[in-house]
Parts: sequence; structure tokens; C-alpha cells
Amino acid sequence: MNYYSMSRFFISLFSFATLLFTSFDVPVAESPIKWLTFEEAVAKSKTEKRKIFIDVYTDWCGWCKVMDKNTFSEPKVAQILNEHFYPVKFNAEQREDVVFAGNTFKFIDNGRNGYHQLAASLLNNQLSYPTVVFLDDEFRMIQSLPGYQKPEEFHKIIQFIGEDHYKNVTWKDWQTKYKSPY
Repeated sequence: MNYYSMSRFFISLFSFATLLFTSFDVPVAESPIKWLTFEEAVAKSKTEKRKIFIDVYTDWCGWCKVMDKNTFSEPKVAQILNEHFYPVKFNAEQREDVVFAGNTFKFIDNGRNGYHQLAASLLNNQLSYPTVVFLDDEFRMIQSLPGYQKPEEFHKIIQFIGEDHYKNVTWKDWQTKYKSPY
């Protein structure tokens, strides 16, 4: 391959990568979900008990941005999250300490990015993004769910947990009873 061909190849590759990653930029402010910080959710739960939903993400995670754009922007998804949960956006690489239940969770410098101890705790040290976490109204783990979730499937999951069906019905039975709004 000559210099000219190599240059064109790298310019094309750079252009494709730029297009790919800039197409994921979706500001959180456009979301119909009323996102809270972890601390805000804890404070609100002191006056009104509610389950906690946590979107554990990073700024560099492309699938996290796709989930913001496709799943969290869906009005039916947003309605369930806003009504049945305190929805939290938690950057797994945030540098600010979080004090919770008598513990101070800190950012741990680890190579290029590092990670936050609260994210590691919520994800059982399986740092994979995006991962969503469901906590009950006493901050006990209900379920964590790694990976990108399409709106239709995610709606089924959050309705199962948000409306407390998980307490009385198996997931398998719920899937046969569930009526999709899509």
C-alpha cells in the first residue's frame, strides 16, 4: 500500500470513528426521566419510600448513550421509572465521594480512568457498562442487569419490578401474562 492509499484509509477510518461516536451524544437534559443524584434519591426516600433505579454509566460508553437515546427517552419507560422509582444516573467514574449508610465511597485511581467504589459495590465488582440496578425501598439489591436494553424488553422488566410483581410471580410466568404497550 502506498503512502496516498494509507493516508486515505486512515482519514476514512478516523471519519467513520468520529461519526460513530458523535452520533451517540444525547444530552441527559432531554430525557423525560426526572434523574436524581444518588444523594438526592437517598434524601427523598427518607420522606417517601420508593424503590431506587440506578443507571450506572460512563462518559465514554457508547451503549450507555444509545440507551439514553433509545430506551430512556421512551415515554412509557420514563413514566414507570418516574412513578415507581427514584431514578438515579450514576457515573461509575465520578470523582466526588458519596457518603451512604455510614460509609464513604471514593474514586479509585486505576490506570487511565479508575472507578468509583459505589459503582463497584452496586455491580458486585463486575464493572460493565451500561448496567442498571434495582434496589428496594430499604436499599437492598433486587436485581442488576448489565448491557443495553431495548425499550420494549426494558418496559417489561421495569413493570415487573416497579409494580412489585417480582414478589408474587416468577419472571417466566410474568412473561406469559405481560401485555406489551408497544
